[in-house]
Order: sequence, then structure tokens, then C-alpha cells
Amino acid sequence: MIKKTLAAAIATAALFSAGAAMADRPGAGWVTIEKAIEIVKTKAGYVEVYEIEADNDGYWKGEGRKADGSVYEFRIDGASGNVLRDQKD
Repeated sequence: MIKKTLAAAIATAALFSAGAAMADRPGAGWVTIEKAIEIVKTKAGYVEVYEIEADNDGYWKGEGRKADGSVYEFRIDGASGNVLRDQKD
């Protein structure tokens, strides 16, 4: 019984640590997360950013609110900082 419980605990821990290891991370040479937030506020008109995360496809993605109160989704090229997507959610 104890061996089965221990084996289950180890398997569960391995699954959780594998998920953390596969999380998306900013690539080398990317604009910082702070710079990405500044870009969407100044270039795309966001007044608040609710969520932002790195995507392994080479961009920052997130969502926020513009002055009209609507929620929008955005994508920013990780290397250049160009806004690639800016649309209502």
C-alpha cells in the first residue's frame, strides 16, 4: 500500500514538473515584458494590460482594455516589438 501511494506521488510530481519545464519562455533577444506592455500602451492605445505571456511561436500575447472600455487581444513580435495583432476579444 505504501509503495503504491509513494509511486503515485512520484508520478504526480513528475507530471507537474514536466508541465513547468515545457512552459513558454521569452527567446534570446526578445523585448522585455515591460517593454512589450509599454508598446501596447503607446502604439496600440491600451490603458490596462490584464494578461501577457510569451509564446514559443516568437511573440508576446495578451489581453487588455482600451479607453473605450472594450477588451482586446494583442500579439507583439518578440524580437522587433511590432504589434502583430490587435483585435476585440
